[in-house]
Amino acid sequence: MKKKLDLLEELQGIDQTIAEKKTEQAALNAGIAELEQSLAAVQSSLAEQQARMAELKRERAELDTALHAEQENIRRSETNMKEIRTNKEFQAVGREITAARKQVSDLEEQQLQLDARCEELQTTIDACQAELATLADSTKNGSEEKQTVIATLQDAIDAASVKRDAIVKELSSSLVRRYTQLRDQRRGQALAEARDGSCMGCNMQLPPQLYNMLFKGDEMYFCPHCQRILVLKQEPAAAVE
Repeated sequence: MKKKLDLLEELQGIDQTIAEKKTEQAALNAGIAELEQSLAAVQSSLAEQQARMAELKRERAELDTALHAEQENIRRSETNMKEIRTNKEFQAVGREITAARKQVSDLEEQQLQLDARCEELQTTIDACQAELATLADSTKNGSEEKQTVIATLQDAIDAASVKRDAIVKELSSSLVRRYTQLRDQRRGQALAEARDGSCMGCNMQLPPQLYNMLFKGDEMYFCPHCQRILVLKQEPAAAVE
């Protein structure tokens, strides 16, 4: 029976080690995902800014077209004035030229405002691109470092799993099944130390008769409170002076 308990105790230690390393892997994978999310956020922001810049450039092109059209209208009207014979027609064309010049002035003002917005946005885009380049490098390096650790942890998990399989083969399937059920129910701890008359798994006092039976080591006993498999642990005897 002692051999079975020793094997179960070793099995529990291996399972706890595997669980811990898998938890470490999960944390590292979460860290990689966080790095990638940060990078994606900057990429998305840059894409939005570049789309806005494209829209501003489209508006600028439309202003250029409108300005060119008004300037052509002014030139055409000024040419036509030379052929006008009546004062009334002269005044009408003059009003058209004045209105067109006002429109030109407004369009030029809009161009200046748009150019200022483009310049400001370009500064933001340049800063975002610089941030993205730095973040891309740090994300790549950070992810590679984490992947290296994840791979090392996986090697340890694989090695532990081989040892686990060897131990399981030495135990009956019913005992392994019971151990697995307890481990699932008791947060990874199917076995508990019995020390000084108590179960260290649930910190409850064991019945004296049960505790005394543990010393015989002829059977497998379970804590009546938490149902864990009990493993007797005795304090070393004090040295006699």
